[in-house]
Amino acid sequence: MPKTQETTLEIDLSALKHNFQYLKSKLQKNTKFLAVVKAFAYGHDADQIALHLQNLDVDYFAVAYTNEGVALRDAGITKPILVLHPLPVGFSTIIDRCLEPSIYNNKVLNAFVQIAAEKNQKDYPIHLKFNTGLNRLGFSENEVEDIYSKLNASNAVSVKSIFSHLAASEDPSEKEFMMHQINSFKSISEKFKSFFGYQPMLHMCNTSGILNYPDAQFDMVRSGIGLYGFGNSEMENKYFKPIASLKSVISQIHDIEEGETVGYNRAYKSKSSMRTATIPIGHADGIGRPYGNEKGFVIIAGKKASIVGNVCMDMIMVNITGIACEEGDEVIIFDASNTADELAHSANTISYELITAISQRVKRTIKK
Repeated sequence: MPKTQETTLEIDLSALKHNFQYLKSKLQKNTKFLAVVKAFAYGHDADQIALHLQNLDVDYFAVAYTNEGVALRDAGITKPILVLHPLPVGFSTIIDRCLEPSIYNNKVLNAFVQIAAEKNQKDYPIHLKFNTGLNRLGFSENEVEDIYSKLNASNAVSVKSIFSHLAASEDPSEKEFMMHQINSFKSISEKFKSFFGYQPMLHMCNTSGILNYPDAQFDMVRSGIGLYGFGNSEMENKYFKPIASLKSVISQIHDIEEGETVGYNRAYKSKSSMRTATIPIGHADGIGRPYGNEKGFVIIAGKKASIVGNVCMDMIMVNITGIACEEGDEVIIFDASNTADELAHSANTISYELITAISQRVKRTIKK
């Protein structure tokens, strides 16, 4: 790639392909692959990511909200798209754009069946979400009979899959609870089959579930963070390639005297003479205020430069004392070598939060 001249998120599609193929290699022969591309593909570029994965023959996509699914359809995605957290206000749009809703409680079920019937749908695909311990969204096992009664009274919809979500699949200390969830899900699937007379697709595993609980892969798995280059453990991270590099430039260099302050609220006070560089990226771009005051850092000329003072809306200031650099030089916020995981940990958060926060005003470039 040419030298960075402005704040840019570089997206490496070859790394995306590598991650997809690595995860696929961990699947049982007939297990389908659902790619999670919600939140602008975890802060990357949903259209480009989804189109590339579609070309790689991914089986399904998932988004959080209806408008995200509509955007993918507008971009040319023809594969099935599961909407994980649909709201009734978007149900007509879901049907109009051939999206598939996750149905997670009776109110949502009743509303969708009614709208599907009004639109003269027959066997419109829905996905039933069951709660097995995450306690976020989902029916309980004792509601299967009630669901059957509702759906048996209408031919407007049909159940394409039932699914659940593991609560801590990356944590070895929680294996007992994960097995409890998996066994609960198996019980739900058997109960569903006894009432409905057939078994739809089953899916439960996220990225860490794929890696740590292969016996729970069932008919399909759902991967998000793994596609973007993170394995949720130090052991697994070495097999993944982060697909994004966030880079910027040095706008200005300042010589700061002992006792001078830097940034808003005079939050940083120099203990001796130092040099700072101002970089055009801030909390409006996704680098939050917790990274300020020497918690976060960037890489300049191969060396760490800590963020000094409070993070501004559009800028950060970093300590470049002892680093040979000039105005206009490239700055790495994170890349494959200096990962988003490392930067996120400096502010006591996780890579998910950092990468999904990268503002859409940041320029995206694609490396194939």
